[in-house]
Amino acid sequence: MKTLILILAGCLMLPGLSSGAPPVDNTIWAKLLQKHVTDKGVDYDGFKQDEAKLDQYLAILSSIDPVALSHNHQFAFYINTYNAFTIKLILTRYPGINSIKEISSFFSNPWSKKFIPLNGFTVNLDHIEHDILRPRFKDARVHFAINCAARSCPPLLNVPYEGSTLETQLDNQTKKFINNPANTFLKDNTLFVSRIFKWFADDFSGSPLRFIRQHAQDRLRQDLEKAGSGNEITLQYLYYDWTLNR
Repeated sequence: MKTLILILAGCLMLPGLSSGAPPVDNTIWAKLLQKHVTDKGVDYDGFKQDEAKLDQYLAILSSIDPVALSHNHQFAFYINTYNAFTIKLILTRYPGINSIKEISSFFSNPWSKKFIPLNGFTVNLDHIEHDILRPRFKDARVHFAINCAARSCPPLLNVPYEGSTLETQLDNQTKKFINNPANTFLKDNTLFVSRIFKWFADDFSGSPLRFIRQHAQDRLRQDLEKAGSGNEITLQYLYYDWTLNR
């Protein structure tokens, strides 16, 4: 019986069976974000000057075993990894580019470029977004947390995502983007929205309008309520500006 108790106690301490390993140390990332990201955009010149520090943080991310993290810390880890390596990708060609789309070739696009050392493999941004974040966590709010370095992309949060505050951070970023009149507005019975809702309609349970209603506040909520139940509302997708969000 004593042996069985010891075995069970040991199992409870294994990664993935416990409440999760200690959170990732995001101290470097926090300082970089605070220094180089504002409501106006990303200071890529500043990031370029601090690229050595960014590389230190990327090395930390690459050394982490995500499986050992609890659910929320793992979710936050992958969001931070996507955002930080996106900045690194831009810096590989900056200042000689005006859009992330310029980092491409005849055989690949920026998101298919394998340059991210992660959990023993070299992966790309598409892998993190489409093979991990979307299918594993199944939370449409992730689309307002990951940043594609473009003006029309939801803004990069100027603090790291943390497992302990992830729910609030995801909710705030989603509401901030949706309730920005530049991203979502109603004209007559047409609701103009980001193309994110077209590209990833399935992630919004096939009903972007329902998702938008759930997160609408103040003026947008009032406008949607006046428009009716939703059957009368049609969606129109806005132009997506891929210019760097600097």
